[in-house]
Amino acid sequence: MKRILTTCLATAILFSAKAQEPDKALARVRYTFTHITDTTQRDKPKVENMLLVTGKNASVFTSYDKLNQAKNMQMQILEQMKNQAGSGNVKIEVKSETKAPLTQEDYFFFANEHKMITKERVFNNYLVEEAAPTLNWKILKDTMSFSGVACQKATTHFKGRNWIAWFATEIPFQSGPWKLNGLPGLIIEAYDDKKDIKFEFAGLENVKEADATTNADGEVKIAAPNGGVGSVKIMGMDISTGYLGPEIKLPAGAIKTTRKELDKLKAARDQDPQGFMQAQMAANGMQGSFKSNQVPRPGGTTVAKASINNPIEIEDKK
Repeated sequence: MKRILTTCLATAILFSAKAQEPDKALARVRYTFTHITDTTQRDKPKVENMLLVTGKNASVFTSYDKLNQAKNMQMQILEQMKNQAGSGNVKIEVKSETKAPLTQEDYFFFANEHKMITKERVFNNYLVEEAAPTLNWKILKDTMSFSGVACQKATTHFKGRNWIAWFATEIPFQSGPWKLNGLPGLIIEAYDDKKDIKFEFAGLENVKEADATTNADGEVKIAAPNGGVGSVKIMGMDISTGYLGPEIKLPAGAIKTTRKELDKLKAARDQDPQGFMQAQMAANGMQGSFKSNQVPRPGGTTVAKASINNPIEIEDKK
C-alpha cells in the first residue's frame, strides 16, 4: 500500500493548481438526476439530488446528496472529538450511509477562461483540468414553462448522445447541469433523446450575502490533544458544505493531476479502504486511528461496482 501511494503521488503533478479567480455565487439550482445505468434493468434507474451553484463567470455542479452525507459525517466526527477531548490518542469511527453510489466528481466551469476542472477527493483534493467543451447548440422556437419558469428549447449532440435542453432566457447564466453549458440562459432541464439520462429542475434560490460557510477545503477544524487546532479528512468525502457559501472557488491546496494517475490512486483505495486511509493519515502527519464499517478485501480483489453498461458519456459510432 505504501509503495502504491508513493508511486501515485510521485507521478502526479504535485503542485497546487493555479487558482481561477473566485466568482460570487448568485444562485443555487437543484436538479433531480435520473440515469438508467443498466439497460437490462430499466425499472431501476439511479436517482440522485444534484446542486448547481452559479455566478456570472463560474459555476460548480455537485451532488446535493453527497453534501448532506458529508454533513452527517461531520456531525459524527465532531461528536466523537468532543467526547474524546484531552485524549492523547484520538480514535474516529465513521458509519457510512448505505445507499446507491453517489456522484463523486464535482465539475467547475469557468466561462471566461473556457476551462472545465473536475474535482475528486481521494483523501486529498485532486483536480483534473481540461478545455471546456464547446457545444454546438441549435436553438429552436419551442417554448415551455417549468415550475413557472419560461424556457426555450435547444438541441445538440455531445459525448455520443443527442441532448434536448430547456433554458431560461430571463436567468442570464450560461451554465447548467453536468458538462452542459453555453446557452444564453440557465439550463433548467436537460435529457437525452432516449431519456436514459435526465436532469429535472427541482428548485432555485438566490444566494444571500449573509450566507456563511464552513471550510471549503473539505476539512473539519478540531481541537487537537495538545491544545492546538487539527483537521480531519475522510476518504472520498468532502467534510464541508463549502459549496453553500458566497463564493465559487477551487479548494485551496488541491493537487493538480491527470486522469490516469488519479485512477491509479482510486484503485489503491478500493483495494483496501482502511489501509489506504491509515497510510494517508500517516503521510499527512496525522496521529490516531480510523475505523469505518467497510470490511477490508482479500489481496488482489477490488470493490464490486454497480453494473454500468450505459454510461453518461459514450463513444460515437463511426
